[in-house]
Amino acid sequence: MLAAIVLFPFRGASQQPENPSPKVSQSNSPSAIAQTADQASSALRLTLQDALARARKNSVEFQAAATDAAIAGEDRKQARDALLPSVAYNNQFLYTQGTGNGGVRYIANNSIHEYVSQGNVHEVIDLAGVASYRRVAAAAAVAKARAEIASRGLVVTVVQDYFHVAAAQSKLEIAQRGASQGEEFFKLTQALEKGGEVAHSDVIRAELQMQDRHRQLQDAQLDLLNAKLELAVLIFPGFNDNFEISDDLHASVPLPTIEEVQQQGAKDNPELRAALAGVQQAGHDVADARAGYFPSLGLDYFYGIDSAQFATNGVFDNQRIHNLGSSASATLNIPVWNWGATQSRVKQAELRRTQAQRELSLAQRKLLAEMRSLYGEAETALNELAGLQRSAELASEGLRLATLRYKGGETTVLEVVDAQNSFAQANTSYQDGAVRYRVALANLQTLTGALTTP
Repeated sequence: MLAAIVLFPFRGASQQPENPSPKVSQSNSPSAIAQTADQASSALRLTLQDALARARKNSVEFQAAATDAAIAGEDRKQARDALLPSVAYNNQFLYTQGTGNGGVRYIANNSIHEYVSQGNVHEVIDLAGVASYRRVAAAAAVAKARAEIASRGLVVTVVQDYFHVAAAQSKLEIAQRGASQGEEFFKLTQALEKGGEVAHSDVIRAELQMQDRHRQLQDAQLDLLNAKLELAVLIFPGFNDNFEISDDLHASVPLPTIEEVQQQGAKDNPELRAALAGVQQAGHDVADARAGYFPSLGLDYFYGIDSAQFATNGVFDNQRIHNLGSSASATLNIPVWNWGATQSRVKQAELRRTQAQRELSLAQRKLLAEMRSLYGEAETALNELAGLQRSAELASEGLRLATLRYKGGETTVLEVVDAQNSFAQANTSYQDGAVRYRVALANLQTLTGALTTP
């Protein structure tokens, strides 16, 4: 049993600067502040489950797979209905040239004027119809499994984009703090230069660092915008980037044991189900082809009129008669010779079945390999995440101490700049590590069907 590591977000890495510089903020006017507050209050807050539900509703690829599964389900219903008796009501009028003495010139027709109005119950009994229904039912199972594959793939994409937005938000906060620290350090070097405590080269180095931090802040703002746009295209039917992420990227999410993953993966893996249904479909194709060797029986029952008058009662040989009546027929169709076409269809079907069995075996091996690989990825990401969190904490403390030593004249400007760079790099790596772990868990969902959430 692999113990879950409880992750506590590094608060120091995500705090807003207390006194942001005018160079960092876009505008400090009252109207701009009010507008920003209104946008924040009206922004849509999305949980991961909300994003998944919206993606399933609006994703064209997923809806296409779901539509294919629904169409295959209707095909199964139609194949089932084809096995049942059908009822039709036929109406026909026949005009035949007479012989002049009351007879007709065509022996198949009974009268010069003949009216047919009958209900017909029709049924065909053969092995091909049963095999066709089973084949279509297996095809519907394949389509349903493929829709599940598309759904689980969509989950991975949404999870990745969702937490990329969360990470981009945290990186933006880190960049804002770094820009504020760069400005404060630049002001500190200016003050120390005036007092004659440091050289002008320290001021130049601090200003270069400040400019670099401002550029990183602009890049972080652009990264957040792009991450939100990628997620928005996936989950919204129209353009909308006014939303916020409410799930915590660093929430504690335990990793299931390898035994649980193997059990769930073997039980409910859509790719394995699709391959198994493909083998069943190929087997029914063989039965359908072999049905060409066997006879088929057609049954028909008719009730209505077939007379020279369009009426339920008529006159024949000066006698009143009742035209309504019934008839039944049975037709046995026995195949005799078709130049080996049935044998060729059977051979084709057997070749497809053999290939489907090979694909099933491959799917089983791939499932075992992917299960081990994806679990190893998630386990590694979880183990590294604790170290990345600790590195971020140490980098923050190292920056604080380097700044204090510089104020006391105990270190150089290069050590402070290096500490600032280490702080930014460690916190960025921490956010990326958290995203890596959550995406690895989502990839496991493609095998097990159970999305691991806080």
